[in-house]
Amino acid sequence: MAEISANLLLIAFFLYLIATICFAVSVTGRKWRDKQGDVIGNRWGTVGYVISIFGFCFSVGYFITRWIAAGHVPVSNMFEYTTFLGTTLCLAFIILYGIYKTNVLGMFTMPIVLLVIAFASVFPTELEPLIPALQSNWLKIHVTTTALGQGILSIGFAAGLIYLIRTLDFTKRNKKVFWLEFIMYSLVSLVSFIIIRYAFELLQYQATFEYVNGAGESAEMTYNMPALLGPNEGTLLTNGMMEPLISMPAWLRSDDANTVVWSLGAGLIFYFLLRLVLRKPLGGAIQPLLRGISPDTVDEVSYRAIAIGFPVFTLGGLIFAMIWAQIAWTRFWGWDPKEVWALITFLFYAAYLHLRLSRGWHGERSAWLCVIGFVIIMFNLIFVNLVIAGLHSYA
Repeated sequence: MAEISANLLLIAFFLYLIATICFAVSVTGRKWRDKQGDVIGNRWGTVGYVISIFGFCFSVGYFITRWIAAGHVPVSNMFEYTTFLGTTLCLAFIILYGIYKTNVLGMFTMPIVLLVIAFASVFPTELEPLIPALQSNWLKIHVTTTALGQGILSIGFAAGLIYLIRTLDFTKRNKKVFWLEFIMYSLVSLVSFIIIRYAFELLQYQATFEYVNGAGESAEMTYNMPALLGPNEGTLLTNGMMEPLISMPAWLRSDDANTVVWSLGAGLIFYFLLRLVLRKPLGGAIQPLLRGISPDTVDEVSYRAIAIGFPVFTLGGLIFAMIWAQIAWTRFWGWDPKEVWALITFLFYAAYLHLRLSRGWHGERSAWLCVIGFVIIMFNLIFVNLVIAGLHSYA
């Protein structure tokens, strides 16, 4: 059953890839016409949407078969949760595309689904029994609802990014262009992370360290990339491997922090290579493809996504979380890093809705808030889960 589950996810991944290509053709091929004079791009957008639905069905098949194989809802580790997040993002896209029929939303959303699933696949995929703290029906209630809310909110990011690329003037160097390019660099860094993680995995790189953990006890940690950042008071046990340049404090997951540094560094190299080839900002290179897109439409899509996703996330990420925390730890709130960032996410999107509805923050200001909100979600998923030790850490 576990093998069937893995195969279903692989099929879903390739269907999402094909859907991405179809949506890209639908946007770039708006001016192409067939012998009958019909616009080719419109047809390919419909094909991409149908393939996205098939991909989602295979993702659901993966989820169900892995649930059967594991004996519990498959959201208990970084691989399972991130894969489920990609599935919920696809579901949100299917719903919103069905309403607005915007092909460019597919061209931006489906690559994000691909990246999320590819990011998930770099983590261990083995089936593991639930630890006692997670053996509760609240696992499926709290975690799945939270992931669904985050998936819907992420559509707001895709629409906000489309709006900014469509409307900003990339011929001028200003803070807006700089920060948008920083977002583009961050996406390139995510791609870089996936590439270098697989590259070192193919090389079978492993370096084991003995170190002192947060409890002051001796422990071992294995690195899958050369150690730029080493563990606290670490000693290299594997001969012939790189000695760390910097020793990290015990409260940080140094192996994951090391991976983050590698990803950011590789992302910087890839980003400047792209700039060298394109000879313009990445957003400026994409902008000509979006000339026919209505900014008002994508602004409306971003608002609708957040208006739907916010109450779902609030229900799963705060209300259900506090109920489970009371049951598991006899307290509703403990200022754990994950709890703090869930609260920050809630407050940010609450502020977004207030500013949009009460202060009239539409258009560009709304789009920037959508992008910042997604950055907060990704920080919570990647940095808080992997680098900062806490009760909720998937590391």
